[in-house]
Amino acid sequence: MSDDHPHAAIARRLKRANGHLETIVEMIEQGRPCAQIAQQLQAVESAIESAKKALIHDHIGHSLEDTLRASGSKGRAVLRDFRLIAKYL
Repeated sequence: MSDDHPHAAIARRLKRANGHLETIVEMIEQGRPCAQIAQQLQAVESAIESAKKALIHDHIGHSLEDTLRASGSKGRAVLRDFRLIAKYL
């Protein structure tokens, strides 16, 4: 995937999370303390959640925007409201 692909930044985030997850597996195999492992798992979980939100917001921005803008001011208002509520995903 090239850097100009719309989801390149999301792919990079997930690759970093994947590398982090591999490190966590090593921590488990090394018998590291559970609290340290749980903390690192929380960080990976947060990174994946962030990537999911970015993907959803990107979809809203690109896929729905053209359709809703074509319907005039009412469509723009719907898009604005949808983006506002989507922050809570």
